[in-house]
Amino acid sequence: MRVWLTFLMLFFTLPVWAGQFMQPDNLYPKVQLETSAGNIVLELDRSRAPITVNNFLNYVKANAYNNTVFHRLIADFVVQGGGYNRQFAEIEQGKTIFNESGNGLKNQYGTIAMARLADPHSASSQFYINLADNDSLDPGSRWGYAVFGRVISGFDVLDKINALPTETSEKLGWPDVPVEPLLLNTVRLLPIE
Repeated sequence: MRVWLTFLMLFFTLPVWAGQFMQPDNLYPKVQLETSAGNIVLELDRSRAPITVNNFLNYVKANAYNNTVFHRLIADFVVQGGGYNRQFAEIEQGKTIFNESGNGLKNQYGTIAMARLADPHSASSQFYINLADNDSLDPGSRWGYAVFGRVISGFDVLDKINALPTETSEKLGWPDVPVEPLLLNTVRLLPIE
């Protein structure tokens, strides 16, 4: 009886939109990012980064990434988003997650990974797409940045994004902000093929 009560308590405290319930038998769910520069399709890798993929899908299901911006762009390095709406106010963030950077996936051109602070386990909603091979972001003698998927369509869009001009925003005081807002209009889970 105690096990049953524990299960019920756990079940009813989980968000109903939790990522682990989205295509739960699909190890490689696909999502489409509809950006102001064009569409990018990502294949996520739940086999190597289940915590990170399920966390990302939580935000997708909650529509938290819709109508946001890519707030940081460093040419031939990364484009980063998932943290701010179009007015540059922070989106609502969930709990931080365990860093899965030791999963064997590398920060190579076209991969998606979680952004974080100095604390290796501080990732929540923000992610980035690698615009080059970035070995310095992989784990070594220290924690790296957890890669959890890769671009499978839209490399021309990545090239277009990589060429966009950036500036230090006077309003925000941040460097590497796209001069023209780079919008993330919608992120949606694609049906299983």
